[in-house]
Amino acid sequence: MASQRRQLMQSHQSWTDDLPLCQMCGVGTAPNCTYGPDGKDTQSHPNEDGHFRFRGEDGCSLYGVFNGFDGSRVSSFVSQCLTAELLLGQLNSTHTDADVRRILSQAFDVVEKSYFETIGDALAEKANIQSQLPEGVSFHQLSPQSQKLSERLKELEQEVSGGATAVVALIHNNKLYIANVGTNRALLCKSTSDGQNQVIQIGRPHTTENEDELQRLAGLGLDVSGLRQAGLIAGQSSTRRIGDYRVKYNYTDIDLLSAAKNKPIIAEPEIQASQSLEGVTGFLLLMSEGLIKALESAHGPEQANQEMVAMVAAELAQQGTLEAVAQSVVERVKRLHHDVYASGRQRASNCSRHEDMTLLIRTLNYTLADGALTPTQGGRIYPVSVPYSNCPSSTSKTSVTLSLVMPSQGGTLTNGTNTASTLEEGTPTHTPGQSPTTTLQSSINTQTTQSSSSSSGDGGSLFRQRGSQAVQPDETGRVPPYVDFTQFYRLWGSDLGTQGSSAGLGPQ
Repeated sequence: MASQRRQLMQSHQSWTDDLPLCQMCGVGTAPNCTYGPDGKDTQSHPNEDGHFRFRGEDGCSLYGVFNGFDGSRVSSFVSQCLTAELLLGQLNSTHTDADVRRILSQAFDVVEKSYFETIGDALAEKANIQSQLPEGVSFHQLSPQSQKLSERLKELEQEVSGGATAVVALIHNNKLYIANVGTNRALLCKSTSDGQNQVIQIGRPHTTENEDELQRLAGLGLDVSGLRQAGLIAGQSSTRRIGDYRVKYNYTDIDLLSAAKNKPIIAEPEIQASQSLEGVTGFLLLMSEGLIKALESAHGPEQANQEMVAMVAAELAQQGTLEAVAQSVVERVKRLHHDVYASGRQRASNCSRHEDMTLLIRTLNYTLADGALTPTQGGRIYPVSVPYSNCPSSTSKTSVTLSLVMPSQGGTLTNGTNTASTLEEGTPTHTPGQSPTTTLQSSINTQTTQSSSSSSGDGGSLFRQRGSQAVQPDETGRVPPYVDFTQFYRLWGSDLGTQGSSAGLGPQ
């Protein structure tokens, strides 16, 4: 079996070539990037992320995003083999929640063991060469034969190194299961029966900032304070990962992990309680760590979930395909990240580089809009204040600013002309009651395994669509402005006690 897997990995075939792709899903990607002093970006290494989106039998579908490191070998292997362990007859409609969780957990275990089987020969050769080389001798002091062995050792190290983190979503019997290993993220955004828009972060990242993970590691005899202070373990922030033989088999050689009674870095997924999708309208987001970190580096971590949902909702209202939606959101995050770096502002030092970015969007009973409604079609953009807090122990709220394109007073909301939200940095925040705007009230409720936030409005939810009509340029080739700031200038003047006068603000 191990030889078959090795042959498969060396070929261009996949065990899942015959599985149909899910048509209710779109994926956007962007490679890693480092900005130079001249502002130009360069790619540091080949893209190491991976993903899958397959539709199985009996309404069973599987989605995953994988964040590889030190090469793409593990993320590629997992994206092929995990599907084969879940969608080739292992699941059927008679399975209970407990059965599904067990099968999911076993799949991760089997895939990691299978991966280590594929590199078993290379690991054995590596150990043999290490036993032949003298310790503490530099390369130039070695004999020609030993130099060849040293060069071969470097090749083998490159071949066997690397690992991946994973977030996997399984839809089975119209229930959603999320299995997470590491630092990727899953968001479920849905419209509730009482007219609210709910954003749920399912699970928490496995890092040294996760108290449950620290307790697990402390139970193995590790120094929690040292782990918390170090932050990184063998170069990675994740306390759970697939592959990475160094922390799985050589952890006694790593100072932070040497006291562990058993393997401290594991590939066991944390599987959240199933969520029924019966009657749910919205979308599911699976995001790689690189995408999350890029957005958090640019704007801070407190509002990242809300910002991501707002961007996705805005693109869903404008794009014609899910692939275009996902790619547009990734490109938007990439631009935000670059613009903060180029601005030289306070957060610019956090944005000198970003890792590979992957976003997977799976819609739930959601129909794409035909096009976008702009203010030139009779709508106006109003600022919206959305209170939000990501602190588990705090009930305080801060504001994240969104913009809603509102229809003109004479218009009506129809299936083809509804509202959606967009996010733009710098949009003024406005308190309720000052203008005929829609205010979304959003709050966060973080628990041990999931955090959620709700926002309610007058029916103009994030999930509604907007009609389409092309904006025609004038004789100079320009289109009319998309944003009418008249309302903002009036309110600004009112706040400064100069109602009725723009006090020099606005275009003159």
